[in-house]
Amino acid sequence: MNHPNAPPLGTQDARPALRFDRNELSGAFGDIGTDFPLLVSMILIAKLDTASVLIMFGLMQIFTGTFYRMPMPVQPLKAMAVLVITQKLSGGILYGGGLAIGIMMLALATTGLIDWVAKAVPKSVVRGIQFGLGLQLASLALKDYIPTGGLPGYALAGAGFVITLALLGNRKYPPALLVILLGVAYAVLFKLDIGALGRGIGFTLPHASVPHIPDILTGFVVLALPQLPLSLGNSILATRQVTADLFPRRAISVREISLTYALMNLINPFLGGVPTCHGSGGIVGHYTFGARTGGSVVMYGALYLALGLFFSGAFGELIQLFPLPILGVILMFEGLMLMRLVGDMAASPADFAIVLVVGLSVIGLPYGYLVGLVVGTLLASLVGRGLTGLAR
Repeated sequence: MNHPNAPPLGTQDARPALRFDRNELSGAFGDIGTDFPLLVSMILIAKLDTASVLIMFGLMQIFTGTFYRMPMPVQPLKAMAVLVITQKLSGGILYGGGLAIGIMMLALATTGLIDWVAKAVPKSVVRGIQFGLGLQLASLALKDYIPTGGLPGYALAGAGFVITLALLGNRKYPPALLVILLGVAYAVLFKLDIGALGRGIGFTLPHASVPHIPDILTGFVVLALPQLPLSLGNSILATRQVTADLFPRRAISVREISLTYALMNLINPFLGGVPTCHGSGGIVGHYTFGARTGGSVVMYGALYLALGLFFSGAFGELIQLFPLPILGVILMFEGLMLMRLVGDMAASPADFAIVLVVGLSVIGLPYGYLVGLVVGTLLASLVGRGLTGLAR
């Protein structure tokens, strides 16, 4: 959904300078609905050091935005986060799993196996993964985030929805700034304890640690292996596809994405940072709310860096600043815009059918990303062979 004043797709510079204007600031909040709740839950359940998590998450954002110079986000590894939250796993196992998947991704990138995977998986399967992820995000927003807080929560979400719908794509008045300010104002008026926030201010640095071998082995089996299909499908293949969709003049390879993914997870575990990845939904979220350069990601990272360095002692109050109904609105639009990208498959009934099969597998089956990736690729191969046979 491009506003008339927005630059058309494909006209961006190949290596643009970082911008730090109101559109980049608005886009900076395009992925907060995914990130913030997962970070909060992992900190509370795995008893992680708040300052270390926030500081390292912020630094990884700043590194990625500066390196790619496009809104290439950093996100918590979702499958790992869900397993840690639901199974109440320890921080040691989380850090061990992060290091394990960093080593795995480094091996895939340096051996060239990731390029083979990219060639083997057709575009229709990647679009199906994007479609399934979009459905997941929109469903999470509608079922779990927006209803939080009862009637006031619905009213808050309704106001945020109207603002976003009215201003989406507007370069003069980008919507996310107003939506986030609405949530902060609501928190200050009804939720926030200003005194407690003030008492929690102080300077803190991340804590160094070394993952133990048993935690690495356990993390590999319990966390890294379940995470790998999601990372291959969404963090690598779908992310590369979205960069091609939104920034066609700025080619990025799957190997490049894999290497920065690996680098983050080879550093994070030693300084208390949660395992992180890139993600197609995050790029779409930043772009949808106005971002066109890495400036949005740098500003987003600077927010987490400041919170970790100076406000980690007031973590309980920080949570209140971003009400879930507001995060739900942002998350819902991120999901909807991600689903819009599958429109280029509609011209081919066979390709669109594969998109639907993969997308429904993602949201409806255990290990849905793995099932969708394998089944979709096999179906595409069978369809291709059938068409070849007909041509003969």
